[in-house]
Amino acid sequence: MYTRVFLNKKEEAELKQGFPWIFDNEISHVKYDSKNGVEQKSLSECTVEDGSVVEVFANGGAFLGSGVINRKSKITVRMIGIEHADQIMADPQGFYEARIQAAYDLRKLHYNIKDSYRLVYGEADFIPGLIVERFCDVNKNVYLVIQFSTLSCEVFRKEILHALRKIIKPYGIYEKSDAPSREKEGLSLRSCWEGEVREEKIVIRENDVLIEVDLANGQKTGYFLDQKDNRRYVAGLCEGKRVLDTFTHTGAFGLNAVKGGAKEVISVDISPEAVELVNKNIALNKAEGKMKAVCADVFDLLKEYEKSGEKFDLIILDPPAFTKTAKNIEKAYGGYKEINLRAMRLLNPNGILVTCSCSYFFDSEHFYGMVMKAAEDSKKRVQVLAKFGAGPDHPVLLGYPKSEYLKCAVCRVV
Repeated sequence: MYTRVFLNKKEEAELKQGFPWIFDNEISHVKYDSKNGVEQKSLSECTVEDGSVVEVFANGGAFLGSGVINRKSKITVRMIGIEHADQIMADPQGFYEARIQAAYDLRKLHYNIKDSYRLVYGEADFIPGLIVERFCDVNKNVYLVIQFSTLSCEVFRKEILHALRKIIKPYGIYEKSDAPSREKEGLSLRSCWEGEVREEKIVIRENDVLIEVDLANGQKTGYFLDQKDNRRYVAGLCEGKRVLDTFTHTGAFGLNAVKGGAKEVISVDISPEAVELVNKNIALNKAEGKMKAVCADVFDLLKEYEKSGEKFDLIILDPPAFTKTAKNIEKAYGGYKEINLRAMRLLNPNGILVTCSCSYFFDSEHFYGMVMKAAEDSKKRVQVLAKFGAGPDHPVLLGYPKSEYLKCAVCRVV
């Protein structure tokens, strides 16, 4: 008999709606086989090995699905399927091949073989903790950057890697399991090639723009693919405009703006390494005459531009997450509001503001409320022309709100 985890009364509602996590304080007791027969213990008393597949039940005994237990984590069980544990463990290789194939088939509805996209999006693709980016370089070589961030996918690492090689047939796989969240799962950090060592820096084509991606040393998994479709949309608004692209990272928004016909683009980042990469990407696209990179703190630069009377026709605000926890929302609100307020003041009449937040905790209510207050304080009126999230390679799993994190608003500032 597989270990059975029983929830406290009335704790199963979210799980039935699709939420894939069970926290330690939601568990009533655990039943498992021991030398003394079937034992019932509290979570703290049980001796079930972390990384084991367990079956989850409502307090009244209704079967809810199977998951992987990890008592080192506050998220004690991460659900991996609605099947019974013996069905999953009879052929775990086949189980994960089916999961990877389903994720790949979904992306093929929207992307072609030359595209770069997120292939697996963790819980939203029913593989908790697993992120896989698929990059296709200009030579048509396919690279995967893979991140195992939880024990629930780490214990099936061999099966997942085998499935990826079988289905995707990548030229190279770089594992970037170096997020600090792994340590909360009791896992060590790892960052290296899996198998053959390939080039760490590659060039991909996004919306007919060339971008150098550093697989090993770039932020997170090397490149932010979630804004790809939004960058293409914004490019269509840039013809003849003077554009300010802030928190630029690789220069992708700015380069898309140049592709869309912008007459001048200034791309800003505080990181010297990022600015060096932006300059490389400017050269790759022969955009030296229209685009330049500036190394500066965006908050300080917006103040300087306001004092000096600089004006732009279109401004892009795509900052990193200002909060990664619920308790820091108010502090984040101040940061978001300041950059939006100053950007509105820098725009020419009827200018376009593209403003974004990638923090799940700073939800849509906070985000659009902040934009409204920034408009009020800058004595502007704002028309929201379009609202976007991440692309279709980042599906939103109903019942799991954390899968819907990106807000991208295209506004006209009057």
